[in-house]
Amino acid sequence: MTVEAVIALTAKTNPTDITTAQIAAHMGVSQGALFRHFADKQAVWAAVMDWTADTLLARFDAATGATPIDSLRAIFTTHIEFVVEHVGVPRILFGELQRDGDAPGKARVRALMAGYRDRVISLLDQAKTQGLIKETTDCPAAATMFLGMVQGLAMQAMAADDFDSMPAVSLRLFDLFLHALGAAR
Repeated sequence: MTVEAVIALTAKTNPTDITTAQIAAHMGVSQGALFRHFADKQAVWAAVMDWTADTLLARFDAATGATPIDSLRAIFTTHIEFVVEHVGVPRILFGELQRDGDAPGKARVRALMAGYRDRVISLLDQAKTQGLIKETTDCPAAATMFLGMVQGLAMQAMAADDFDSMPAVSLRLFDLFLHALGAAR
């Protein structure tokens, strides 16, 4: 319930401006009740990061296709759908990455991105082995491009305050990505 409240609040509010009093009020509980479950505000953010990582990675693992390219498309689509469904999450993730030092939330975001990147590289390696993309494809660079497409779409959606157009634009971007890899669509 707390994670849902934070994500709902961050849909329209800068995460750094959200107070535990606002989270508690959104949930319809007292701030004291919130702190019976969380030691401090950082623990709340850690729970949000854990939920985000667990949910996204589980959805990525469930997004499969007949070929590695189909699986990449399914993961890409799944991620876009997740962002549209939870528009506050990109604000949270980008906010955590801007923290100085190695805050627990920042470490969780890095771990999420590393796990995501590993999945994408593995699928790209499989696609290369199966001759579905160019033999000369730099899979780590292609994985960076893959993640960058989602991140770029999320940033543009936040700037325009328009997440609804993401799915249509994402399809065009993914086709460009495949073209760059020399894949048959």
